[in-house]
Amino acid sequence: MCGIIAYTGIGPALPILIRGLRRLEYRGYDSAGVALLDNGLLTRIRAVGKIDVLSEKIKDQELLGTTGIAHTRWATHGGVTEENAHPHTALGGKLMIVHNGIIENYRELKESLLSDVQSLPPEEPVDFKSQTDTEVLAHLIAKHYQGDLRRAVETALSHVRGTYGLVVMHADHPDILVAARMGSPLVIGMDSTGHYIASDATPILAYTNKVMFLDDGEVAEVTSTSVKTYNLHDEYVEKHLEHIDWDEKQAERQGFSHFMLKEIFDQPTVFQDAIRGRYNIAEGTAQLGGINLTDNQMREINRVIFIACGTASHAAMIGKYAFERLAGIPAEVEVASEFRYRDPVIDTHTLVFAISQSGETADTIAAVREAKRRGAVVRGIVNAVGSTIARETDGGTYIHAGPELAVASTKAYTNMVAVLLLYALQFGRLRRLSLATGTRVVDALREVAEKMKQTLQLSEEIKKIAQKYSGYRDMMFLGRGINFPVALEGSLKLKETSYIHSEAYPGGEMKHGALALLSPDFPVFGIMTKNQLYEKMRSNIEEVRARGVNVILLATEGDSSAQELADDVIYVPETMELLEPLINTIPLQLFAYHMAVILGRDVDRPRNLAKSVTVE
Repeated sequence: MCGIIAYTGIGPALPILIRGLRRLEYRGYDSAGVALLDNGLLTRIRAVGKIDVLSEKIKDQELLGTTGIAHTRWATHGGVTEENAHPHTALGGKLMIVHNGIIENYRELKESLLSDVQSLPPEEPVDFKSQTDTEVLAHLIAKHYQGDLRRAVETALSHVRGTYGLVVMHADHPDILVAARMGSPLVIGMDSTGHYIASDATPILAYTNKVMFLDDGEVAEVTSTSVKTYNLHDEYVEKHLEHIDWDEKQAERQGFSHFMLKEIFDQPTVFQDAIRGRYNIAEGTAQLGGINLTDNQMREINRVIFIACGTASHAAMIGKYAFERLAGIPAEVEVASEFRYRDPVIDTHTLVFAISQSGETADTIAAVREAKRRGAVVRGIVNAVGSTIARETDGGTYIHAGPELAVASTKAYTNMVAVLLLYALQFGRLRRLSLATGTRVVDALREVAEKMKQTLQLSEEIKKIAQKYSGYRDMMFLGRGINFPVALEGSLKLKETSYIHSEAYPGGEMKHGALALLSPDFPVFGIMTKNQLYEKMRSNIEEVRARGVNVILLATEGDSSAQELADDVIYVPETMELLEPLINTIPLQLFAYHMAVILGRDVDRPRNLAKSVTVE
């Protein structure tokens, strides 16, 4: 999704802005631009394509300003053109704006501006150069500007419906940036040279880990030496600095070819970060204080709903299995984008978990607000400290996956699963789970990181298998029970990174229609590890094999009979059935990664996709 970086201080702004744009590339974008203020003049440069294209346009220009804004755009309103790229301008080029989000009533605002020419300053004809909602917002701010930039922004935003994270600058205010947020995140950082504003912390980690997060409905006036925050009623809001424990080194590839590969290999370490200090060996339980419920309140929960999108929803499906098996609580998974458009049955004994890597997923945030309105107990499971979901829920847990920069989620998914398993264990021990069973779960969790490391050693073997299948344009993933969500995740990763069409089915569903798809040109990747559904899954693979289909199998170490059913077998370490997704997903991630590299795809930034979906 679109990215923002801005700076005002005593140092040159341009290097900070360009470096920040590069750090934002992981969000996905199609164009970029910068605007700098130097000696009372605003200079804007924009380009379609990669940041390198923008840098090439800038390299021969002497831009020495110490205040500037920059943006990476992912097209929503209007096509991918330089005219639609940010920053957008008003007041004859004296005002510039960058904006993330969607202004839902931009058409009526635009019509109003066009019909009300007399209210605009004489030097600013109403001449829209783009098809974007952002340019409308620039002109709306210009309409209300009377010398005070912050108040002009506040007044303009009182007429706006929709979401925004924006930064505005004006040629007559050389040391001021005005930032505002509603539904689209903004973080402000500070160091000895000045202040930074960004759509997430990633582009400012090179300079500072001292930050403050804007909340919805807040407007900040930022100078090189101060930050003053107000609400939309012009009331001062006291804000406090927070410290982020990530550093820029964590956001580098550390010798790996791509961020995705680095993040796959991060999983043993970050998994340990996710569970460290959160289990009790002696009691065979987990201890996640962030739930903010007493033991009695937890016992009164009679239903759990997981709200998530994409990869997070696949983690949620594993959470459903775990809660029902360990805690005996009915659980369901809701696609966040659908949740609030029906009439969900929720009461005060319903626990809703909102799951999101960024904590800024627009659909999930909207679902959280709907669940809270209906009286549910709402908790968040997120990676980003200070994110909207973290702040708007009444508790929850950080997954501690660290920065995840590849668009295709890997390590965040693993840590979501880890946290959900811990929650299921905690609820289970309070309700019906024996000490002996709880202890076995804890012991198995403690062995997972080492088994992940063993599985990662299969990377080169999996690369050879990917090479073998790289000529196919279709693939099917099969799993049963707890491994059906794993099949879904493997299919999604292949789609995301390699653009190969793939399907995922529970093994038992094949005979209900999906078998018609299969042919020698439609290989199957089956998950047939040793668990209670092993024999059932084996029968499903035999059905597939009987149709002359090429088969890849994921099997448990020592299962030599798997080779009788498959063209290729990938062996993984054995673990407790509920924990199998933590191991079994890794080969599927590696398969998708190697396939994408072999096919020459942009692995970290797949086409048409963005890391954080902050608009509906």
